[in-house]
Amino acid sequence: MCRSIKTLRPPAIPEEATEDEVRAAALQYVRKVSGFRAPAAHNREVFDRAVDAVALATQELLDDLVVRGQRQGIGG
Repeated sequence: MCRSIKTLRPPAIPEEATEDEVRAAALQYVRKVSGFRAPAAHNREVFDRAVDAVALATQELLDDLVVRGQRQGIGG
């Protein structure tokens, strides 16, 4: 997998992942899957949509994960 994507949940990181960290991971994932570091102008919109979708799914995953031995997140 993409080695530059880091684990974004405690205890791998001390606090909740920031929006920037989630977006950076999503960007790395889309780059890896698409094979493009930066898309051509005609692919920019679909590339950006994919990054947005992966970032949203990543944040939802992190928000809903229950890790044994860790206290639950806000509202949980």
